[in-house]
Amino acid sequence: MNMIAMYTYNSKKENWWKEVTLIIWGPSAKLVSEDTQVQIELFELKHAGVEILACKACSDSYNVSESLIKLGVDVKYMGMPLTNLLKSDCKVLTF
Repeated sequence: MNMIAMYTYNSKKENWWKEVTLIIWGPSAKLVSEDTQVQIELFELKHAGVEILACKACSDSYNVSESLIKLGVDVKYMGMPLTNLLKSDCKVLTF
């Protein structure tokens, strides 16, 4: 979270990018649902204007979709949205 949260937050706060979206994938979905410090970081990112999404297939596989939704995360299937991002001029950074 140090790198991801720090870069994502500052990207939005400092207007390095017009739009900033964080997508939660795989076991990170479980971590977000359980770790209070990570939840605080996500709350701060969301408050700064970062869009927070989670892959529904991933979060369903860890049985945490409802927990993420309660945290304000937009949980949806990400295959097509990610494909569209990759086909566009959007910049995609992965960790």
